[in-house]
Amino acid sequence: MQIGMTMPVMEPDLDRALLKSWARTIDEGPFSSLCWGERIAFDNPDSVTLLGALAAWTDRVRLVTTVIVPQLHDPVMCAKALATGDVLSGGRLTVGIGVGGRHEDYHAVGADPATQTMRGMAERVEIMRRVWAGEKITESVLPVGPPPVQSGGPSLLVGTTGPKTLRSAASWADGLAGITMDLDTGKQDELFDVARTAWARAGKPAPHLATSFWFALGPADAARDQVRTHLLRYMNWIPPKYVDAIAPTTGWSGSQDELAATLRRFQDIGTDEIHLIPTSSDLDQVRQAAEVIADFA
Repeated sequence: MQIGMTMPVMEPDLDRALLKSWARTIDEGPFSSLCWGERIAFDNPDSVTLLGALAAWTDRVRLVTTVIVPQLHDPVMCAKALATGDVLSGGRLTVGIGVGGRHEDYHAVGADPATQTMRGMAERVEIMRRVWAGEKITESVLPVGPPPVQSGGPSLLVGTTGPKTLRSAASWADGLAGITMDLDTGKQDELFDVARTAWARAGKPAPHLATSFWFALGPADAARDQVRTHLLRYMNWIPPKYVDAIAPTTGWSGSQDELAATLRRFQDIGTDEIHLIPTSSDLDQVRQAAEVIADFA
């Protein structure tokens, strides 16, 4: 099982030095991938702009968007930007695709919330795939480029926790980039089985099965409070009382040994990759996780 690390893009007070330090540390460590998510009506960095920086700051690790919402972008420009990122990274890009969970992001860019559907997403994915294949989909003299390093474009993972969405994505996705809120491996295994069955019925190779969870390493009370503080900031579209209600059982917190045990539980159900989501911008969290993963591997 591979283990990736997510950038602290949803934390406050980010700057170039901090983001670069995180990227370099992840690239130098035992992590399989470096991940980051997208929001619009928030103070996180723009996902596609950050991709260019991450491609320049890293050399080894795979770069994974978790996730890009194509309905928030012009699909041709999005395809061009992601192909550029694939070129700059030397073909290390994997693109997580999702419909997004917040209408405010759609409103912020003037996108129609009615397109916040699997059909709306799939239509844009088709356009992006055509651009990456070098098709002329406009009246331009030349096709929209640059051509991606990876033939046919980056691998696409569908970001979802729902079986219906997962089944409908089997026709275009290469795998799953999910999230588990409560770390219930039984429920996660059921979703993986949905993916395995859907991909087999579509006549495709076995899907890449990735999931993610928030984490905090440290003494029990302090680590759990770190998760709660992060959730209150990140889930700012939800009334705080509801976030407080789920905070004790959402995400993971504990010691390095306990993290290793949790990772083994996911390995036992056939998880291909875990994307750890930090709840602090403290670089020591990455270093502690790297120690766990080095021993785990």
